Amino acid sequence: MSAPDIDTQVLVVGAGPVGLMLAGELALGGADVVVLERRTGPLTESRASTLHARTMELLDQRGLLEELGTPPAGGPGHFGGTRLDLTTDSPYSGQWKVPQVRTEELLEGWATRLGARVVKGHRLTDLRAAPQSVEATAEAEPGPGGAASALRVRAAYVVGCDGESSTVRELAGFAFPGRDATRELLRADVADVEVPDRRFERHPGGLAISARGPGGVTRVMVHEYGAPVGREPGPPSFARVADTWRRVTGDDIGGGAPLWLNSFGDALRQASQYRRGRILLAGDAAHHQMPVGGQALNLGLQDAANLGWKLAAEVRGTAGPGLLDSYHAERHPAGRRVLDNIAAQALLLLGGSGTEELRTLFGELLREPRVRAHLAGTIAGVDVRYAAEPGAHRLVGARVPYLRFDTDTDTDTDPDTAAGPGSSFAALRAGRGVLLDLSGRPAPVRAAAEPWRDGRVDLVTATPEPGSAAPEFTTALLRPDGHVAWADGTVPELEAALLRWFGPAARR
Repeated sequence: MSAPDIDTQVLVVGAGPVGLMLAGELALGGADVVVLERRTGPLTESRASTLHARTMELLDQRGLLEELGTPPAGGPGHFGGTRLDLTTDSPYSGQWKVPQVRTEELLEGWATRLGARVVKGHRLTDLRAAPQSVEATAEAEPGPGGAASALRVRAAYVVGCDGESSTVRELAGFAFPGRDATRELLRADVADVEVPDRRFERHPGGLAISARGPGGVTRVMVHEYGAPVGREPGPPSFARVADTWRRVTGDDIGGGAPLWLNSFGDALRQASQYRRGRILLAGDAAHHQMPVGGQALNLGLQDAANLGWKLAAEVRGTAGPGLLDSYHAERHPAGRRVLDNIAAQALLLLGGSGTEELRTLFGELLREPRVRAHLAGTIAGVDVRYAAEPGAHRLVGARVPYLRFDTDTDTDTDPDTAAGPGSSFAALRAGRGVLLDLSGRPAPVRAAAEPWRDGRVDLVTATPEPGSAAPEFTTALLRPDGHVAWADGTVPELEAALLRWFGPAARR
């Protein structure tokens, strides 16, 4: 067999936000990674544009927020069209508006600076898995002579981040159970039109949403109760959107200039497995859901944050038994929970007159502080808690709280976070594990962690910032994705956590 055109450790298919986030995480973890994308250039339309608190935390953990700048706040949140205060315990409470093209630009720049290679203009056509590798074939756009050329890539692992119609998922034979859409929302960006802003405005015949954005472009979204889901290939016609808008609202937008058209329905599907041997799925390739409130994009980015460091450890040969399998074990239930949340919202949002009593009840429940906090945490992604051993500290499995502290001189983290002011998020910039010691005295657990301080786990000794709230732990082991692996337990428990998440101890 002839040599492939590209030989790499990980092939990521799809250069959307999820694929680029994963590529950055892999490269940060020391993996050689290639990203394959069928597009030849950046997006030209506005797609997902809402980032939630947990995603902003992940960007902070990688030092990307300074480059991004402070995005505009996304306004009040909602649950199924009913206003919901998204305040959480995160420093990035609420929702933030970042156009998808900017998110992709940010993540592609980061990933390529770290060494990832992005190959554009190639469409995946074949996957062949072998015991030690996967071979992929992709077709390039036809050249000047009219003939398309093929590109062959051999990788140790392939990850499909290629969206809801994933070619990777189809070629690799992943089961994708669920249900097709029975309701849909039509969407258009329209110039040269004057309509009032509408926020989930319910009419006898349907739901209407409109908002004027930058440059005078108005985004309209409309659902007509009881209307069949469109079956035409591609996006809906502007005539269909305008006719539906007129029937629901009585307003005429037909004289406007459509800039972008699409539709999305309430289909709900999830891959039965996120991993089949050397092929994995992330983002919309792993789960298809209605993009209510930006949850789909954020769910996918959090998939990438969970998978990247684990897969990098696997290809480096430092992963312990079962580390890569923990991706499915953790993210499949997390995805299921979000999909159930979105399904409930879709019913409230797109249901007709038969759901009014249910909407009234939900409105009353959302005024209860505990209900509001529960739903806000789910939408923001800050309440994700992975399974922990019985009797473990209450924070084990949860994301690390945001803590401000002064790091001491014996800290061995990245130079940007060494001595001086720091935070629990900044301590994770290098993409390694962190043993965070806030005890203020020599801790016996430090000696236990020494065999892992070979580039896998950093030590941060620090003093909480004066006047800040008392931390919930004195010493904690943090995973590279910012989740707590161990806190204030025994030395044997720490050693077990180090082995599970960071592989066997180095030989002394």
